[in-house]
Amino acid sequence: MFETTIAGSLPKPAWLAEPNKLWPQWRASGDELVAAKADATLLALKEQEDAGIDVVTDGEMSRQHFVHGFLEFVDGIDFAHKIEMGIRADRYKAMVPQVVGELKLKGRVHANEARLARAHTAKKLKITMPGPMTIIDTIADRHYGDKIKMAMAFATLLNQEARALQADGVDVIQFDEPAFNVYMEEVAEWGIEALHRAIEGVTATTAVHICYGYGIKANTDWKTTLGGEWRQYEKTFPVLAKSRIDQVSLECRNSKVPMNLLKLLDGKDVQVGVIDVASDDVETPEQVADVIGEAMKYVAREKIIPSTNCGMAPMRRDVAMGKLAALGKGAELARKKYR
Repeated sequence: MFETTIAGSLPKPAWLAEPNKLWPQWRASGDELVAAKADATLLALKEQEDAGIDVVTDGEMSRQHFVHGFLEFVDGIDFAHKIEMGIRADRYKAMVPQVVGELKLKGRVHANEARLARAHTAKKLKITMPGPMTIIDTIADRHYGDKIKMAMAFATLLNQEARALQADGVDVIQFDEPAFNVYMEEVAEWGIEALHRAIEGVTATTAVHICYGYGIKANTDWKTTLGGEWRQYEKTFPVLAKSRIDQVSLECRNSKVPMNLLKLLDGKDVQVGVIDVASDDVETPEQVADVIGEAMKYVAREKIIPSTNCGMAPMRRDVAMGKLAALGKGAELARKKYR
């Protein structure tokens, strides 16, 4: 009961990349960088295991950014001529690459880290990838001229990698879709269809992560405009409940999401965000257990998977490690308290 996981990312060690940055520069290059990424992946596994995390990830140690870490392995994308573009409905601007031709995978994307992690942990293993809607919201189009057509093209590539990850022994394949909290009408119109294309033929557990973003200023500023209740999930959860996705990962801790919205996911396993990634305050086990208890009012206990609100990539490592420990201890406390 209360099998724990994290949304995906952990902070990179300072010897691997610049600390406390969402788009960090690598400290090495070539074979030295490949080796450093492998070392960091093993460290991330050990840190999660020591904290009592049940479904571990590679910590996304091999990616500079959760979206661009996938895009770097795709032909038809021009990284040399990035342009500035507003993303997440112009919440903030970013320098993004451009799609300039037909999209094709250059080869495997996450084989190295997935196989390394699988060989070094007996725990269940989760690998995350950006979802189709979030990808097309984080890249400029100079080829397709139709965002849905481009999203489906990316979904096909994601499906190729998802099937390969399954063959590598990955237990859970998660698609990160923060864009689902921005373009709610489009989720129903084509977002779910794109996810279904991405998971076609996949028998491993599938998940979608929908949150209110990393703990960066652009996101925290946006949250202040959302009012006393954050009800974006109210539009996306009903269509997700009818989807073929197995799990939904969402934000709860220190958020203004009405907990009763979780009832809209009836039938799904729910990764309940019990750790706030927008604050350096480390939760106590009691606080984690309390959020789990509140979620139990609307989600069957056997379907609750305590997790983090979002990735912890830009966070201080000491804070992230404290939060990892709180997650593991809080779930352990909840097992005793709510058995």
